[in-house]
Amino acid sequence: MKKKFIYRVLSLVTIIVVGSTVSCKKYLTENPVAQVGVATAFSNVANATEAVLGVYSKLSGDQGYGIRLSMYYTVDQDEMVGPANSAAPDNDRRDIARYGASASNAQLEAPWENLYTGIERANICIKYIPLMSAYTSGSATDQASLKRLYGEALTLRAQFFFELIRNWGDVPAPFVPSADQTTLYLTRTDRDVIYNHILGDLLTAESLVPWRTAVASRDERITLGAVKGLRARIALYRGGYSLRNATATMSRDADYLTYYKICNSECADLMANRNQHTLEPTFQGLFQNNIDAHTLDPSYEVLFEVAMGGGTGVADSKLGYYDGPRVNNLGNSSLTATPTYFYAFDPNDLRRDVTIAAYFTNLDGTKVLQKLIALPSGKFRRDWITNPAIAPTNLVQYFGINWPILRFSDILLMFAETDNEINGAPSAAAISAFNEVRLRGFGGNATQANTAATPTTYAAFFNAIVSERSFEFGGEGIRKYDLIRWNLLNTTITNTRANLTLMLNKQAPYNNLPQSMYYLNASQTLVYGNSLYAATPSATPTNNTKVAWVSSLTAAYNTNVAQLFTPNHGELLPIPLVSIQANPALTQNPGY
Repeated sequence: MKKKFIYRVLSLVTIIVVGSTVSCKKYLTENPVAQVGVATAFSNVANATEAVLGVYSKLSGDQGYGIRLSMYYTVDQDEMVGPANSAAPDNDRRDIARYGASASNAQLEAPWENLYTGIERANICIKYIPLMSAYTSGSATDQASLKRLYGEALTLRAQFFFELIRNWGDVPAPFVPSADQTTLYLTRTDRDVIYNHILGDLLTAESLVPWRTAVASRDERITLGAVKGLRARIALYRGGYSLRNATATMSRDADYLTYYKICNSECADLMANRNQHTLEPTFQGLFQNNIDAHTLDPSYEVLFEVAMGGGTGVADSKLGYYDGPRVNNLGNSSLTATPTYFYAFDPNDLRRDVTIAAYFTNLDGTKVLQKLIALPSGKFRRDWITNPAIAPTNLVQYFGINWPILRFSDILLMFAETDNEINGAPSAAAISAFNEVRLRGFGGNATQANTAATPTTYAAFFNAIVSERSFEFGGEGIRKYDLIRWNLLNTTITNTRANLTLMLNKQAPYNNLPQSMYYLNASQTLVYGNSLYAATPSATPTNNTKVAWVSSLTAAYNTNVAQLFTPNHGELLPIPLVSIQANPALTQNPGY
């Protein structure tokens, strides 16, 4: 059984009293819930460890990657769309999915505050851990432990800032505890300044945090692979496009290749250390046998994950409940694949039926095929959960499934992408990295994966990367931000709606698809009664049930996908209104 590393919180007086440094003075008047001061918190390794675990804790739960950062903010795009829209704005998750959020949206303030609370906690640890006498004069074991904790705090702060930047752009950037600041009314800092700072922090952390083989036991704490992988990802975004507050346009710096080279170097280093992290042999096995089975993957493909547990919104996740297929009609199934995403996969790509679950499950375990417009995201699904399993009659909504922030397949594809950009065409090493990911997706069948035809020119290889990242990371909260950093979000949304219209009108390349599908009755596995790639047969297959397939598409559905997206606006969320009102130095994002 997995060693579950539930983040405990040692609530320092400084942390609890200050809370958030950028939005509201009311946090300065709250009573601390634990009377533990910094002198005690940083008096020994055990207490300092508890303090850093308090930083980790802000990753999990409803306001972190338990639901909002992982599933509310990451749709709509060409892969996954959020919950069905209502006739009127809901000032909630539907508006966020449709790019119609206002500054008063109910789902903005708490995640924003949560991220800044994480930063404040990290800042306190970053200040006080190096001041501990044991940091420089303790035993070798204590010094190594404290240096690791210091590096973890730097890395966690980088992740919190990265999440703020990719959702809100330029943001206030406190790098010292609130108690040390001359004012709590912070202005926004240019994101590139923040990026450069945290890239430097992560480089420092690389000398402090050990490789995973150097620690005695494995848990969900950060090791060197996570630090290097996160530094690669952040450098890639630093070199990418983003919506600039000053100009209200999408742009990237002229020196973007400087950051692509950082990303490439970090990825190359990770690829040279396959004894630390590599690909899990099968794509489905990673999710079904490890992540959903509450078991750490033996190949260490997941470099950085958020530990979930406890069964509440404070520290757990709704993965598999909010986004997966229903069991006994329990669950939301609120993230669904676009029909064009389903048909973008090669028929032999095994990742399709992992990423997209085409069924719901009855109480007795039999499967029920869903309409094409209602196929739920499938990597985190209740009927795959084991160790322990969730009974089909259990009403719980929190399943303890960890959120994978970074996987080794991303390292391979980031390496391939940056190599192509730096050299103007992919090297043999880039092609090999690309093919390694693709080949696993096809179960190792090189003929079906057509790896021999992997493009060798710059533009074609870039387009292949764009597609392959979609097939590999669908439903993992990555696609929307990839499209933004490539400045392809508007183009992709427009093309997706156009392709959905072609499918609706039975036009090429969708003209030979079935309008209805059949599936075998009372089967424990989903068995199609007709082809997904041919017209619906005139005769009903024996012992099968008919379900609307392409015929479930409507013009209203097509319009609803990213319905309110506006370029040079929708790439960022609005700063929460409460924070704007509380901080006169804080300005709003373009168009809000």
